[in-house]
Amino acid sequence: MKLLSFAIPCYNSESYMRNCIESILPGGEDVEIIIVDDGSKDKTAEIADEYQKKYPTIVKAIHQENGGHGEAVNTGIKNATGLYFKVVDSDDWVDLDSYKQILVKLKELVAQGHAIDMLLANYVYEKEGAKHKRVMRQKGFPEDKIFQWKDVKHFYKGHYILMHSVIYRTELLRECGLELPKHTFYVDNLYVYQPLPYVKSMYYMDVDFYRYFIGREDQSVNEKVMISRIDQQIRVNKLMIESYNLWKISDAKCRKYMFNYVEIITVVSTVMLLRSGTDENLEKKRQLWKYIKEKDIRLFHKLRRGILGGTMNLPGKTGRKISVAAYRLSQKVVGFN
Repeated sequence: MKLLSFAIPCYNSESYMRNCIESILPGGEDVEIIIVDDGSKDKTAEIADEYQKKYPTIVKAIHQENGGHGEAVNTGIKNATGLYFKVVDSDDWVDLDSYKQILVKLKELVAQGHAIDMLLANYVYEKEGAKHKRVMRQKGFPEDKIFQWKDVKHFYKGHYILMHSVIYRTELLRECGLELPKHTFYVDNLYVYQPLPYVKSMYYMDVDFYRYFIGREDQSVNEKVMISRIDQQIRVNKLMIESYNLWKISDAKCRKYMFNYVEIITVVSTVMLLRSGTDENLEKKRQLWKYIKEKDIRLFHKLRRGILGGTMNLPGKTGRKISVAAYRLSQKVVGFN
């Protein structure tokens, strides 16, 4: 069994996937790299096969009909043989020194009989044109020791675990029944959110492991692109709400964290609908909040009472201006594109 499986979802990634793959190869025989060619029309498939031929004991090239990012992640999970699982998008990469430290720590924990459920590390915004690279740390989580939800002292508003931050135990992803929807963007949030109630033991390393490139015009987190794909953002938002009755999550700290996660995703959905400024999307905003109210009245009131939810639902043009101002501030704080 490999220690760590990496899945690299690729769609027309010929111009940057080599950099991603090369950053992971130093893991050697401890890792496997699953390159999922998601129906690419460029030379992605050729490059994947090239790496499999050159590194047959490390690299697997899998070719499938286009199913979107989520389906590529599903394929990675199904084919992973590693004890742990990590997704790295094909335009991103990992830091070598941090990578080595993480492999050493995972080996150490396994040797001691501690197969933790989730390992967390930092990610860095490699934002095109930005001089200062913002590091996103896992604030509030204990460092360099095994911990549980009850050990987390404080959850910060607006901070939530991204796919970039997390390494999950592979079998846990299977146990929780995770299957991401096809042809849907923003499923990263479901990938992190759905396994959380199954996570009992965690470990946080304060190392700048994942390098998250942000700045391509066609990137899914580009504001104009997000608005054009707002129906997919709303779909993910609803799937998160439907996946659990939060009030039945027995661990209070886990429940609180999951509520915070739903809150921030709902804010993103709401503010994108507001940013578009169209009557159609303003109606979609009203329908989203109506859906939440009908689905879970307690969750609706909790979201509306929250600072973020309240800000996003101020009435009229003045309310929309305040909402946009709050969004602009969050851009600076978080580094969102």
